[in-house]
Amino acid sequence: MIAIARDSYCLPAQLQLRDVPVPAIGDGDVLVRVEAAGVDQGVWHVVTGLPYVVRAAGFGLRRPKNPVPGMDVAGRVEAVGAGVTRFRPGDEVYGTCDGAYAAYARASEDRLAPKPSTLTFAQAATVPVSACATLHGLRDAGRLAAGQRVLVTGAGGGVGSFAVQLAKAYGAHVTGVCRTGKTDLVRSLGADHVIDRTRDDFTAGSDRYDLILDTAGNRPLTRLRRVLTPRGTLVLVGGPGNGRLVQGADRLIRAMLLSPFVGQRLTGLMSTESAADLKTLTTLIDSGALTPAVDRTYPLAQTADALAYLRTGEPAGKVAITL
Repeated sequence: MIAIARDSYCLPAQLQLRDVPVPAIGDGDVLVRVEAAGVDQGVWHVVTGLPYVVRAAGFGLRRPKNPVPGMDVAGRVEAVGAGVTRFRPGDEVYGTCDGAYAAYARASEDRLAPKPSTLTFAQAATVPVSACATLHGLRDAGRLAAGQRVLVTGAGGGVGSFAVQLAKAYGAHVTGVCRTGKTDLVRSLGADHVIDRTRDDFTAGSDRYDLILDTAGNRPLTRLRRVLTPRGTLVLVGGPGNGRLVQGADRLIRAMLLSPFVGQRLTGLMSTESAADLKTLTTLIDSGALTPAVDRTYPLAQTADALAYLRTGEPAGKVAITL
């Protein structure tokens, strides 16, 4: 089958379009004929092997275990293992898999769900990783309750664009922080208030928030804590950095070490995708409360370009690969 692949950790520009074997499936696996795949910051980390903690997380210490990158997938079931009971060939599905940037991908049954009928394959493929991370960040780590004041930084990005909609769906008053070119998108997603970060510093204002979801930000913890309520919660989702060992994870480590000694909850996010979470998201999608914002789609052969565009920070919403 045709796939985007590499044999060692590399820059996205070094990814190759080539023939690789169709993955074999086990008893609990589903073989998906890929129609579209999602692009997120995690893919860049897995492709490059940076920071090094990514390699230790199970992707391969010296070289990638799977030459084909990509997790988010949407497509049609091609074949199922003997123990699979929820799907049959021909079903339209979405979820996470091993090696989405290929004609076929292997996925565990418990990492897939029926594709929402209201979404295209490209839209559906952008949901699993980012929207599940948002769900875990707001509902689980953030303990979001109706009526709370929520601030989402990076509100025009992949996780942020889902966060604005999910927070509204859970009954929160939402303020979104984004760059100038994304303010219209964030308003259209339902934000009650939008702050252009290139013009205004929200950490210098008088507003206070019950929950801050900081998506890949680099603001000092002291500045973020300043605009939290005394018992508010800060959830850190990723973070930029230049170190090859942990990169932006050092801010998360400091937050978790500080949290037991202050009144505010300072925490990070560990997110894994499941069929149950996808079912929750599908319900929200079917109700109209959640719609993926897809900025651009790229053909499989231009996966490196898609990753390069993602790293600029310019996408308003999500980026997808189509086959």
